[in-house]
Amino acid sequence: MITPSLTIGIEEEYMIIDPETRGLASYVAPMLEQGKVVFGDQVKAEFMQSQIEIAGPVCTDLAHARAELIRLRQTMGQVATQNGKRIAAAATHPFSSWKEQTISPGERYADLHSDMQDVARRLVIFGMHVHLGFGTSAEARALTIDILNQMRYFLPHILAISTSSPFWHGRETGLKSYRTVVFESLPRTGIPPTFESYDDYERMIGLFARVGALGRAVTIENPARIWWDIRPNPRIGTLEIRVADICTTVDEAMCVTALIQCVAAMLLRLRQTNQSWRLYRSELLHENKWRAARYGIEGHMVDFGREVTVTVPDVWREIIGLCGDVIDELGARRDIDYLETIFREGTSADRQLATYQRAIEQGHNTESALVAVMDQVLTETVPQ
Repeated sequence: MITPSLTIGIEEEYMIIDPETRGLASYVAPMLEQGKVVFGDQVKAEFMQSQIEIAGPVCTDLAHARAELIRLRQTMGQVATQNGKRIAAAATHPFSSWKEQTISPGERYADLHSDMQDVARRLVIFGMHVHLGFGTSAEARALTIDILNQMRYFLPHILAISTSSPFWHGRETGLKSYRTVVFESLPRTGIPPTFESYDDYERMIGLFARVGALGRAVTIENPARIWWDIRPNPRIGTLEIRVADICTTVDEAMCVTALIQCVAAMLLRLRQTNQSWRLYRSELLHENKWRAARYGIEGHMVDFGREVTVTVPDVWREIIGLCGDVIDELGARRDIDYLETIFREGTSADRQLATYQRAIEQGHNTESALVAVMDQVLTETVPQ
């Protein structure tokens, strides 16, 4: 039996799209008002008015999480349509500019803009956050930090299979996850350091709070301006994995979620036999993260223990082999097996690039080819 049970919560950030131009639309307020009637506190605004976030409920297993994600995407899609808009799931928009977006009202966003200036204004990016439930007791918090330390190693691998942001401002960036580059212009982002204990983590957050780095009225229980790729959420008792681009399809999102849950379960199982994953310096792990952002599933990851590089498909197959029985114990086989489809057909980033190239070869100019990319993302986002 896996203890804790690793309940699942998925948060997704969607683009709000003008169906005529396929560009971003600063229209969150009417959708938010209607969305709150349907979703309550599950829906909220983001920094830009062309973004909207939906938070799924606490789910007991992956089948529950899948059903909720389908429901949320379909219902939010209906809310958007009723407001003359659409929603899309990709980590950057192919051609809309951050300079044309409107910041959401509110003191929190005004403070962020005042503090970060254009670094914040560039954050027209969209991610997926997966929460794993550990609990709020002292023992649970200690366990959360232990698993956080070990899961740092796998963050680049998670990013590689979720990439969905190859374009920025109408240009091919040459990267599969340009969102990663934009996001890491903020402070307190990226792969975090290791912590000796939960008290060690609290000391670091407390220092940030005391020197005013976290903004007004931010506490250790709610360190809102710690944007690491993985972080504990002590208030709700979860470990939040934030490294992924938002996945365009539900199947991709559930595959990434299942892999996150299974890796955490594998590490918990190792712990029961007094074993643990080797810890590496953040500088080394960032090498793999760069490779993931640049090449996605076509890249090679460094195996630091063996000092060799391994293809992303091969390294994931090795990780899945190490997960062993936890896959079936968690009911994750269906979602894990979808990884082979990703390797065969590409991530969202790969499909976007293929669509763009086909349109160019068919005689489209850059602008209409990017509209074709957006049409593909729109079609894939909301399950029928």
